[in-house]
Amino acid sequence: MSTTWHILGAGSLGTLWAARLARAGLPVRLILRDEARLASYQAAPGLTLVEQGVAHTYPVIAETPDSPQPIQRLLVACKAYDAQNAVAQLQHRLAPDAELILLQNGLGSQDAVAAQLPQARCIFASSTEGAFRDGDWRVVFAGHGYTWLGDTGHPTPPLWLDDLEAAGIPHEWSTDILTRLWRKLALNCAINPLTVLYQCRNGELQAHQCEVATLCAELSELLECCGQPAAAVDLQHEVERVIHATAANYSSMYQDVANARRTEISYLLGYACQAAARHRLNLPHLQQLHVRLVDELLARRLPHD
Repeated sequence: MSTTWHILGAGSLGTLWAARLARAGLPVRLILRDEARLASYQAAPGLTLVEQGVAHTYPVIAETPDSPQPIQRLLVACKAYDAQNAVAQLQHRLAPDAELILLQNGLGSQDAVAAQLPQARCIFASSTEGAFRDGDWRVVFAGHGYTWLGDTGHPTPPLWLDDLEAAGIPHEWSTDILTRLWRKLALNCAINPLTVLYQCRNGELQAHQCEVATLCAELSELLECCGQPAAAVDLQHEVERVIHATAANYSSMYQDVANARRTEISYLLGYACQAAARHRLNLPHLQQLHVRLVDELLARRLPHD
């Protein structure tokens, strides 16, 4: 019998993973916030995955954090700012040798979760897959991508990667997962805040090429200083490629702000600026961008942490 996949976080990526794992016949349990969310889910026929315009519904079992079943494998797919508290609620259910897959944006939350669970194996993940919810318990698979997974302490890949293969989740075990995470952090810092400040789609940043180039130069300097030179290679070229490839898209931070939701600023731009301060690195444009973004969030009465 396969080990059950417990999935914490019923957002777009969490439900995308849950639906595909269930489609492959693997045991999946979705952990929902409280009894009210559980009742809402139980009133629906299950999780609906929309792929290339075709919808299929899968009867995934759901539960709340206080369910008694022990957890051996946990995909943590909630927002970076929720990860620590959400995992703490489940700490009493985690098996002594539990494995956690941390699928958060930015940096900072992964180390915080790993520190609070020294006995568990924490695997860091970085995904370029695109998905959005177009209704309660419905997820639209919007952009095929890739998920890189790695463990900074234990380079041996886990056996359950076979489950991802069976579920059709494109993935790769990475021995340099931190390079992947730093690279994605830099990409997000160069694109997402500007889309919020200029209220635009990604492609419209082509009108702000000088500003993007300046940010890329400072971010490259930061990556080098933080011991991540590989993440700095051709950063500007990669940022320009992403802007072009996702020209019609709104960034995740833009969507959070547009929907009056808390952003992950502290784990993206905030983390980058703190790292610069630790290394006594003067990056004026990056620091000014952080100030501008905080001011914008305050003006909209949104959290700025």
